[in-house]
Amino acid sequence: MALDKILIVEDDSDTRFILERSLSKNNFEVHTAFNGLDAVRKLDAVAPQVILADWTMPQMDGLQLCNLVKQSEKYKLIYFILLTARSSLKDRVMGLDVGADDFLVKPVENQELFARIRSGIRIYNLQKELRQTEHNKAVIEIACGIGHQINNPLTSLVATIRNLEMDLPESEKDKHKEDFQILNEAIARIRKSVEALQDIQNPEIIKYIDDRRMLKID
Repeated sequence: MALDKILIVEDDSDTRFILERSLSKNNFEVHTAFNGLDAVRKLDAVAPQVILADWTMPQMDGLQLCNLVKQSEKYKLIYFILLTARSSLKDRVMGLDVGADDFLVKPVENQELFARIRSGIRIYNLQKELRQTEHNKAVIEIACGIGHQINNPLTSLVATIRNLEMDLPESEKDKHKEDFQILNEAIARIRKSVEALQDIQNPEIIKYIDDRRMLKID
């Protein structure tokens, strides 16, 4: 079973080491960065559920990192905890304004730290599940719409082919028998695809060619 991923962003090496060791011993997969810029470079590779970041750091502090993460469609679900010595209401409001999900005031008590992180992981997982549900619903609606748009002209095509077949003189029917067979087989395949689109329940996107993706319907 994969461990939950935490990214610690802390410029003080002693604090970073203590947090990393403590969380690792409690069954988290822990990654570290020494400031906000270092964290940004590691976001894609780490894909954390929770970021635990010190507020005060050189180059890019925790507040700037939080703002960057929360403004990004790709990263904004990450649960962001600011670690700070600041405890005033003004500072908390400032952090909330840029999207911080939680605060921990130094020095941090381990049990509270673990509880806040586990709560953050639960919230992250629920939000991700909700986003996936909404995505699947949108894909299903699009698939059904496409199926409907294909079905209407397909019905007209089938009727036209039937009329052509009926209007052919008997002497010509044998000559075009194979052509009509090919047409009917193609129509049957299209109908099967339309039915699959309209009945899709759990949409799956698969890789196609040239880095393109497609909806799996068979």
